[in-house]
Amino acid sequence: MASLPYLPHTDADVRAMLDKVGAESLRDLYSDVPAKFLKKGPYALPPAMSEQEIRDWFHDLEAQNAHLKVFVGQGAYDHYTPSVIPYLTQRSEFLTAYTPYQCEISQGTLRYIFEYQSMMCALTGLDVSNASMYDGPTAAAEAMKMCVACTRKKNTVLLSKALLPHVIKVVETYAKFHGVNLGYIDASDGQTSAEALKAALTEDVAGVILPSINRYGIVEDHTGFAEAIHAAKALMVEYCDPSALAVVKTPGEWGADIAVGDGQPLGLPLCYGGPYVGFMTVKKDYMRKMPGRIVGQTTDKEGRRVFVLTLQAREQHIKREKATSNICSNESLMALWVTIYLSLMGPEGLKEVNRQSSDGAHYLYSELLKTGKFEEVFPGKPFLKEFVLKPKKFPGLMQKRLEEAGFFAALDTEEGYVSFCVTEKHSKEEVDRLVSVIKEG
Repeated sequence: MASLPYLPHTDADVRAMLDKVGAESLRDLYSDVPAKFLKKGPYALPPAMSEQEIRDWFHDLEAQNAHLKVFVGQGAYDHYTPSVIPYLTQRSEFLTAYTPYQCEISQGTLRYIFEYQSMMCALTGLDVSNASMYDGPTAAAEAMKMCVACTRKKNTVLLSKALLPHVIKVVETYAKFHGVNLGYIDASDGQTSAEALKAALTEDVAGVILPSINRYGIVEDHTGFAEAIHAAKALMVEYCDPSALAVVKTPGEWGADIAVGDGQPLGLPLCYGGPYVGFMTVKKDYMRKMPGRIVGQTTDKEGRRVFVLTLQAREQHIKREKATSNICSNESLMALWVTIYLSLMGPEGLKEVNRQSSDGAHYLYSELLKTGKFEEVFPGKPFLKEFVLKPKKFPGLMQKRLEEAGFFAALDTEEGYVSFCVTEKHSKEEVDRLVSVIKEG
């Protein structure tokens, strides 16, 4: 059968659509965009170039970017990426694979998703993992919705104020458009207050979202939290850095019902904000309320081990109003990236990553205090690779000097602190050079 030609919209088609939305012209569709951002006149396209000329042109363009050594975290961490990962994930059978609806021809994809789920369960200490979340903040928002769905008549979710700011903002956006009430738990001495939590646990609370490692880099102590939350018949959600779960107490050990976070620290490089991969693991009691997909293991009629999509409570498979979520995109390429990373590193490799990161961060913390330009904010509180200090002077000039010297560091926080982060990619020489720049300032 011959393919049909592409038929663009006629003037009559365009006119009918404009009349429908009450616009006079196509330009009216952009009336809410400030005029300074609208293109005026024809595009100044360069003349045709050869392949080599195009390569040189892009090389020169890329050279205009500043190449900074990143000493900032706040939810995005500059960990080492083994070279084999991009090599494998760029193979065509992985890079172009779509959602594995037909299990009989998608066993490879289904298997690595199953392995990813197994590894995330091992890291978090919970029973079931899904494999299709956009990023950490939206995973937290989906957990908020899940708390409400699991507790039915309850409609309030509590957020710790010690969560990362962008996580709180995304959850607030989801809550507004899903009619969920939000409450907030104050932080005390650098971590979520147990007293404030208990005071906020009313009959309408469906769930509580807490950070495992919070916005100040502090590893939180959640002793007694699960007991108080469960006594109020609510669910406990922990927002985690999965890389750190190799050495800190897991959500399962704390008694959490749901764990969420971003898989980016598991080998995904920093790249202008993406792509990331959110994760969610839960106790088996709640798996039927999970959004996204779950890959299960079974056997075929000949007794061979095979994999299938199961428990697909998404709007593509069931009635829209009964769907747990409207997540449609397939994040399995990033899940594969994480799976290869975890396979290469293993438990001991992850522990070594955290050991080197922690050693470097504590060394930088000590050296910065010796400069006399900072004050401690939360002395004695445990941190792993990230921390905050209070600058004695306005930090703008210091940040400018650091940038000129090739560092992205001392990020401002809402509280007037500055944040630093050290990973295994930062050598002692680099840390010393950063400190010397601050000393000279």
